[in-house]
Amino acid sequence: MKTTLVLDDDLYRHVKVTAAQRGVTVASVVEEALRLLLLSSDDAGSPSSAPPLPTWDLGEPRVDIYDNRILREALDADRYPDALR
Repeated sequence: MKTTLVLDDDLYRHVKVTAAQRGVTVASVVEEALRLLLLSSDDAGSPSSAPPLPTWDLGEPRVDIYDNRILREALDADRYPDALR
């Protein structure tokens, strides 16, 4: 596939020198660099390497959240949410 990339001048010169030293094309150096980047980012995208989600301490619940009847009554009450604050 053919595409156009806009590269920093210094980066392009570095890629061009690397390609000349290896005796390969600029395209092959860019392709190799992209493959290496994508392979390393695949590992970075795993759940174990993701940053932790934020947490908040909101204090103790004001109703028994494990009792469905009480929870439903609290949610359906006309006083909700003011009475739960």
